[in-house]
Amino acid sequence: MKHYRKRKALLSTALTSLIVFSGITSASAAAPAVKEQEKYGVVQQARTTTETLEDWKTWVNDHAYSLTSIQPETASSKKIPSNKFEDLAMLKPLLHDKRIVFLGESSHGVAQFNLAKTRLIQFLHQEMGYNVLAFESGLGDVMNAQGKIDKQAALQTMKDAIFGVWWTKETLPLFEYAKTTQATEKPLVLAGFDIQQQGAFTNGDWLQNPQLAQKFSDAEKQLAEWSSSKDLKGYQKEKTAIINVYKQVKAQVQTKEKELQKAYPNELQIVKLMERTLADRIRLADEYVELTIQSTIEMEQNKYESFLTTMEWRDQAMMENLLWLAEEVYPTEKFIVWAHNDHIRKAQSDVMGSPYPVKLMGERLPDIYKKYSYVLGLYMTSGETANNMGETMPVLPPIKGSIEDIVSSANQPYTFIDLRNRQNERGNSWMFEPRLSYSWGVIQESLVPRDQYDGILLIDKVNKPTYVK
Repeated sequence: MKHYRKRKALLSTALTSLIVFSGITSASAAAPAVKEQEKYGVVQQARTTTETLEDWKTWVNDHAYSLTSIQPETASSKKIPSNKFEDLAMLKPLLHDKRIVFLGESSHGVAQFNLAKTRLIQFLHQEMGYNVLAFESGLGDVMNAQGKIDKQAALQTMKDAIFGVWWTKETLPLFEYAKTTQATEKPLVLAGFDIQQQGAFTNGDWLQNPQLAQKFSDAEKQLAEWSSSKDLKGYQKEKTAIINVYKQVKAQVQTKEKELQKAYPNELQIVKLMERTLADRIRLADEYVELTIQSTIEMEQNKYESFLTTMEWRDQAMMENLLWLAEEVYPTEKFIVWAHNDHIRKAQSDVMGSPYPVKLMGERLPDIYKKYSYVLGLYMTSGETANNMGETMPVLPPIKGSIEDIVSSANQPYTFIDLRNRQNERGNSWMFEPRLSYSWGVIQESLVPRDQYDGILLIDKVNKPTYVK
């Protein structure tokens, strides 16, 4: 019982709000949702014999790829020599017909994940023509950062664009690289697809109407405050007035195209993106805030149904934004998506033991997008990770027969396994049956690897990031 309580506390801490760490409040991110996990009892994996496990580990040794480095290349105005990416060349045949590459992570608080994903993005952009990088962060916030990318330091762009869990020394090289590409024929364009409020995404100066700009600023503050309240009736009385402000601002976008282009010179799609972000705010005010208030109220009663509803609502909106970016804003470009494993998995609702046993963004994608996407899950074997509050947690030792145990048998610091292009055979049958793994390095989950991912990148030893304030 003592061990269970400790694990439950770790779960609650690990799932503490991404938004709280960023200085914003949101019930959908803040709730631990422990009760949903308790419904399943003990998480199981398929039984295996010692002989079978040895067969699997032998197969991994024969088929795994070892990355030589996860360190990003130094950003400069010159093209990175292609021989710097020789260890990633095995990705070219796997991704040659894929329009979207999803880069996941089992924890937001791992320095090596940030480094590895940055280097992968450099390779995908320079060597394979993936020119749009979309973050699990606010659509309007990343729009704002992209629009000013040439006018400010990479550090400020990072802070403007993404949630605070990724404000790290290890992520900064990505934004330095993105800035250097802006003067090239094929710049790396930053985008966001999250609908959650992440601070003010624009100051409203482009409106050239101080009174309306102030009303807009006030509406942003009010919306954030109501999102963390428990006064449902109070919000219902105020929401129409808040929505009307956003509608007034949205009505000005088309007429202020020149002013917007001047304020955001590096965002060529500023009008479309501004209108979409304001439409998202209207949806947020009209539907989502009430869901978060209801969720907060019910969680105090140990009820988690409303919390899971907010998760599904958010991920449906994220999927819609991602598809909109791919079809309406950048219809001819290939995308890289940066998000947590949970959001990009193909069948999240089938993952036993997950705090989120519902359909999230990756599962909701149309089949045609799944066909032309590649989903890469990132995992770790040992060391320390951080929760969304930046607090350190030890990564638990791999369980015998788990994903981490099997893949780590390659005995390499950075091991990549392709799952998508495999047929079920004696040595790799582990991909096709339930295996345990750790989310956040501490939460036991059971999943069929090949049903969830196209590839896995396992990093042997990790540590928490160096956070930047």
